[in-house]
Amino acid sequence: MTASRVRPIGTLKPRLYAVVRVLGRGLLRLILDVRVSGVEHVPSYGGVIVAGNHRGFIDGPMVGTFLPRPATFLVKSEMFVGPWARALGWLGQIPVHRGRPDREALRLARAVLERGDVLGVFPEGTRGSGSLDEVQHGIAYLALRAPLCPIVPVACLGTEAALPRGAKLPRWRARVDVVFGPPLMITPAADPRLRRTVAATAEEIRVALAAHIRTVEETRA
Repeated sequence: MTASRVRPIGTLKPRLYAVVRVLGRGLLRLILDVRVSGVEHVPSYGGVIVAGNHRGFIDGPMVGTFLPRPATFLVKSEMFVGPWARALGWLGQIPVHRGRPDREALRLARAVLERGDVLGVFPEGTRGSGSLDEVQHGIAYLALRAPLCPIVPVACLGTEAALPRGAKLPRWRARVDVVFGPPLMITPAADPRLRRTVAATAEEIRVALAAHIRTVEETRA
């Protein structure tokens, strides 16, 4: 499938999105032992980037469902096939092509921030250790072009055990922690259009997110 064909078929349906969030929250709490904290760190208005680690398949649904505000997430383009393309479109999600700069995804993501909404990203780009050893530069690009938008870190722990790779159903009452941290504000020290500025900003964001993950891991009882 070519990049130009990977797009949501449906358009955002706010009422459906609201219902899905409510039902999803109840279902996840029924099946899993979900523990959410730090929601007070998410600003109640204005553009916000919520950035988290990525260890399990359900990281996105967990963070998106328990955020105190509706959010648009950057979702890997491979998900936008068949009925999922329409469903993700109804939920307002943005397809992103991994492994290369995706200017269309970044344009749509920037528009989310400029209209004062919440953008969710997993800057590692794919599932892995979730320790933020490296991040893609897209989050730095967005932060530099929306300098008044804070970045709220979120640690999602336990999702890889709750739904292991290859499993069709989550493990009953597995514990999952979703912990939001204090916002990070980005102030570019040089021309934000320069590659070295983007790279330095990406590293600044990575260090801050990794520190939040470590803190949550160390205090998780």
